[in-house]
Amino acid sequence: MTRSSHMLPISVAALMTVLAPAASAEGELNLYSSRHYDTDERLYSDFTDATGIVINRIEGKADELIARMQAEGANSPADVLLTVDTSRLERAKTAGVLQSVESETLEARIPDSLQDDDNQWFGFSQRARIIFYDKADVETPPQSYVELADPAYKGLVCHRSSSNVYSQTLLAAVIQNHGEEAATAWAQGVVDNFARDPQGGDTDQLRGLVSGECDISISNTYYFARAVRRDVDGLSEEQRANIGWVFPAQNAEGAHMNLSGGGVAAHAPNKDNAVKFLEYLASDQAQQYFSAGNDEYPAVPGVGLSASVATLGLFRPDAVDLSAVAQNVPTAQRIFNQVGWK
Repeated sequence: MTRSSHMLPISVAALMTVLAPAASAEGELNLYSSRHYDTDERLYSDFTDATGIVINRIEGKADELIARMQAEGANSPADVLLTVDTSRLERAKTAGVLQSVESETLEARIPDSLQDDDNQWFGFSQRARIIFYDKADVETPPQSYVELADPAYKGLVCHRSSSNVYSQTLLAAVIQNHGEEAATAWAQGVVDNFARDPQGGDTDQLRGLVSGECDISISNTYYFARAVRRDVDGLSEEQRANIGWVFPAQNAEGAHMNLSGGGVAAHAPNKDNAVKFLEYLASDQAQQYFSAGNDEYPAVPGVGLSASVATLGLFRPDAVDLSAVAQNVPTAQRIFNQVGWK
């Protein structure tokens, strides 16, 4: 394998959009996607305009799509799976629904830490998972993930549930960076500091700061950056002005990065088109649109950021191998259960 030198029984009705008649017809790509962003339409239309390849989509939740691909087996029409979070990409690999691909373009443009060791999946956009806080109530916010467990923040912290993949992957990264024993102590400390039982999505963690339910929370950056670009309910410009943020662990491992990516399906009938699509997602054009259209960070180093993302400032990301992190997810879930993280 060539590596780059960069460092840095399912409800069909719920999932199905109608595929064109012949799944293997020349000029088609059958995309299974759990990315639910309307802004991705531009990615698909630009790819079709550039290549003439028509994209047929099946959309649904990641686990449902993976199970569907398993059930379809060798008869699956899927060419590409796109999903969010490293743990789901690794789950797809473990389920046997992806295949290794050789692409000089992907190897050259996607950093080693953002791709699978066996080239079964590649990351195409990132979100930093960072600390947000109420500037009026917190004079000295935690500067690292480790500090979230400091008793000084008892009763102040809001977080998502342990069943959420973002939570699982963050703890999996803590395990990779600090070891299982330290990660267990950290998880227990965060539980002890909860202001409320875990609930809601990332935007709800930010709204918790506005409502006063908590003073410190964790969220992916693109939820906040989206509110900078356009008002989000409960996060108006005035309300955002009271929220500060910290890119954690800048003197240690760096800020944890949550990944969105994809791979070629194990039985792809249009494999060449599938590889072309992944290579397109690694192009400057597509990478810039991940930032401009959905407030994410590009996976390819050196690609410019949209104004909404750039306003958050510069930071050092955690360069830990996300393929290794994904393998820690089962241990993370066991630790969550052990410490009572609901």
